[in-house]
Amino acid sequence: MKVCVIGGAGYIGSHAVYELIRDKHEVVVIDNLSTGDKKFVHKDAKFYLGDITKENELDKIFKEECRIKPFDVVMHFAAKLIVPESMEMPLEYYHNNVEGVRLMLKTMVNYNIKNIIFSSTAAVYGNASEEPCTEESLTNPESPYGDSKLACEKLIKWVCKRYDMNYCIFRYFNVAGADESLEIGLLKDNLTHLIPIAVQTALGLREKMVVFGEDYDTRDGSCIRDYIHVSDLAKAHVLGAKYIFENNKSILCNLGSNKGYTVKEVIKEVEKFMPVNYEIGPRRPGDPAVVLASNQKAKEILGWNPIYNLEDMIRTDLEFRKKHSK
Repeated sequence: MKVCVIGGAGYIGSHAVYELIRDKHEVVVIDNLSTGDKKFVHKDAKFYLGDITKENELDKIFKEECRIKPFDVVMHFAAKLIVPESMEMPLEYYHNNVEGVRLMLKTMVNYNIKNIIFSSTAAVYGNASEEPCTEESLTNPESPYGDSKLACEKLIKWVCKRYDMNYCIFRYFNVAGADESLEIGLLKDNLTHLIPIAVQTALGLREKMVVFGEDYDTRDGSCIRDYIHVSDLAKAHVLGAKYIFENNKSILCNLGSNKGYTVKEVIKEVEKFMPVNYEIGPRRPGDPAVVLASNQKAKEILGWNPIYNLEDMIRTDLEFRKKHSK
């Protein structure tokens, strides 16, 4: 397949590119490098600097590439994704996330590209009434981030219905770890994900970390989340792309480990490697107590099985951070 990866220089997108190339696919990356880094783009992928919210830039790239050979699949990873930030910047989140997807879909329709993989989030479920969430669970986002992603899902479904296109929508929550090659991983200054923050603190790259709330209705008072290794996630995107391309069908799947850990339990796992200096702070707005994702549908339909556990996520992040933080 020839695959266009929008946001392919970012954390999850770059791992998807690596797995696509390992699976012998042709890859074109489009990224505005607002949060991504060109050095994390695989050497065998073709790179374009472009912004998904600017129609003329998308059209120029698609025109050039589709003249050579049309894309079989477009993968979308180009979203703003920080829940607390979205509470403060709802206009920016809806513009980037929803308008970006609208223009991407319009461009796909113009060039008759039939398959889209959309990177969504378990945040669409909000404070879920059932555990774990299934794909049929009630969607009730509690942040502009989650709501913007749900709006994108709906837009994708309507457009695909109208123009006879196929979609694969993946909902997942906390992604962690790094590629076993240690060439790519999550290397940013303004980290918001628990595992890399805990690892940074353990390495002395930050003085201490904050656990946001310990008065939730959970086993130790801290939030429970479902964690997934970024390489497992990336491999699911390859399977999803092949499924919709080969079967001409659409699918929506949760991706997770089917197992949740509290914030404090994750810190204890990191402390098996080295101590973590942390303190308890107030809750963050928009944070639900528990989010777990059932992964049965992805297993049954796509044949996907996560192979990495929590210790692997911490180990690979730790090794990547040691290598790249010198």
